[in-house]
Amino acid sequence: MMDTSAVRADFLALQELIVERIEQVDGGRFLRDTWQRPGGGGGVSCVLENGAVIERGGVNFSHVFGEGLPPSASQAHPEAAGKPFEAMGVSLVFHPRNPHAPTVHMNIRCFVAGAGTDQPVWWFGGGMDLTPSYGYEEDAIHFHTVCRNALQPFGDDWYPRFKRWCDTYFYLKHRDEPRGIGGIFIDDFSERDFIWSHQMIQSVGDHFLPAYVPILERRMRMPYTDQQRAFQAYRRGRYVEFNLVYDRGTLFGLQSRGRTESILMSMPPVANWRYDWHAAPGSPEARLTEWFLTGRDWLGEGA
Repeated sequence: MMDTSAVRADFLALQELIVERIEQVDGGRFLRDTWQRPGGGGGVSCVLENGAVIERGGVNFSHVFGEGLPPSASQAHPEAAGKPFEAMGVSLVFHPRNPHAPTVHMNIRCFVAGAGTDQPVWWFGGGMDLTPSYGYEEDAIHFHTVCRNALQPFGDDWYPRFKRWCDTYFYLKHRDEPRGIGGIFIDDFSERDFIWSHQMIQSVGDHFLPAYVPILERRMRMPYTDQQRAFQAYRRGRYVEFNLVYDRGTLFGLQSRGRTESILMSMPPVANWRYDWHAAPGSPEARLTEWFLTGRDWLGEGA
C-alpha cells in the first residue's frame, strides 16, 4: 500500500526531533517559517543563524505537488514525465562556527508520480555526508560506522553500495576532488515495496543525530585561529560550487519553483575563493586533501 500520509508524518516528526536536539547543543532557537508554494503544497523551514555553535543551519520539510516533473527528476524516470506528482522530504545542512567542527548534510525524500493511476511511479532517496575543513580520523570512522548501522538491518550489501554512490555523487568534477569524506547516498530507490523502502530511508534519517552530534560536541569548543577560519571559508567555497552546479535537490527545487530562501538555506554564511591557492606541504590544510578527501574506506571493509 502506498501511504504517503505515513511518510509525511514520519518526516515531520524527524524534523522536529532534530531541531530540538540541535537547540540543546547550541542554546539558540530556530526560526520556524511556514510557507506555501503557488503551484501546490508548501513546507516548514527551520533556520538557525549566528548561534553559539551553528553559524548557519536549517532543517527544512517540504511537500509539494505539480502537474509534471521538472527535468532534474524526470530525466532519470522518463516513465514519470508528464504525470502529476507529489514530492516530500526533509533536508538539512549545518555549518558550525568552529572550523574544527565539520559541515554536515542530510536529506530523505519521497517522490510519487501518477498516484491513483494503474501504473504509479514512486521512489525514495536520501543520505548523509560529512564535509570537514580539518580532518579527524576518529570523526570519519564514527560517522561511517553509524551510516553502516542505519542500513545493516536491511542487508549487509547496502552500506558498501551506498558509500560508493556517495563518493561518486558528492564529487566536484571540475576540481577533480570529493566534496568531503562521504557517508551514504541513495536515489531512485524502489526496492521490494513502498513500505519497505520507506522504512529503510527513514532509518537513515533516524541515525543522523547519533552520527553527527557526538562529533559536533567533540569539536565545537576547540580553540582556533583566524587563519583556520579563513581556510574554513575557502573550503566552504567548494561546498557552494557543488550545490549550485551538481546537486539534484537544489536543481529540483529551483526547477519546480520551490521557495528560493529555503532551497538556498544550505549555503554557508561566509565563503571565499582564492586564485590558484595551495596549502603548505605537510600542513593540516594539505592533509585534508591528501588524506581525507580521497574516497577512503574508513571501516576497512572494502567499501
